[in-house]
Amino acid sequence: MNIYKELNEIIEYIEQNLEEKIDYKELAKMIGVNEYTFQRVFSLITNISISEYIRNRRLSNAGQELYLENKKVVDMAVEYQYNNATAFSRAFEKFHGIKPSEVRKNPDKLKMYTKLHFKEDNEESKNVEYKIVEREEITLYGRCKPTTNENIGKEAPRLHEELMEKYGDAPYAMISYKEKERLNVEAYWVLYNKKIKGFEKIIIPKAKWISIRTASQIAEDIQETSRIFYDEFIPSCKYNFRDLPELEYYHDDVTDLLIPIED
Repeated sequence: MNIYKELNEIIEYIEQNLEEKIDYKELAKMIGVNEYTFQRVFSLITNISISEYIRNRRLSNAGQELYLENKKVVDMAVEYQYNNATAFSRAFEKFHGIKPSEVRKNPDKLKMYTKLHFKEDNEESKNVEYKIVEREEITLYGRCKPTTNENIGKEAPRLHEELMEKYGDAPYAMISYKEKERLNVEAYWVLYNKKIKGFEKIIIPKAKWISIRTASQIAEDIQETSRIFYDEFIPSCKYNFRDLPELEYYHDDVTDLLIPIED
């Protein structure tokens, strides 16, 4: 399976159907996973959600058409799957920085967003060792730091250091997300298996997990293992994610990255 070849096929399908309603379930079938996993994989590989990618391509094309063909805004709204002209105009101005009515006078303001293309012959093949584990329900206590995809790499180690100075080493960490598809990080948690005054109680239910081990507890090493896992392993696997946070389990000088999966 060459995930990049399959993604190119999906991109071409999107291009041919920008003026039609695009069903994410149909896109997911093209790489043999469910809709939830497909959206997660697409976002991880491209650093953009599938919905935002499609929206950007539509608005990019709409800008060119308004300039070259001088179409009516209401027609463009219908053509590119917006409920009405107001919704289209609002999205258009947010994307391009100008209103649809200003395109003919300010074509230099139009933003171009080209379609994605993946180099199929440059797919890396990295050996990520993993195993499926089933873990019983566990009760933990922790504090969190609200963060983002861009900042978690710096803020997670900082939170660890801050709490470690006061309460000692923590056996777990947890990443929570803003939405079910887990596209945008919401917070990073440091968790203890003992009650600590002022800490929030977190119950992790019994579940099955993909466990990937890093022979280190250094933040940079853990982040690299996570990157390799999501970039190289997830696109070619058939497991479907479960709607639970991800865990980091620190023990015996190693770290187990735990990704929840459906039974």
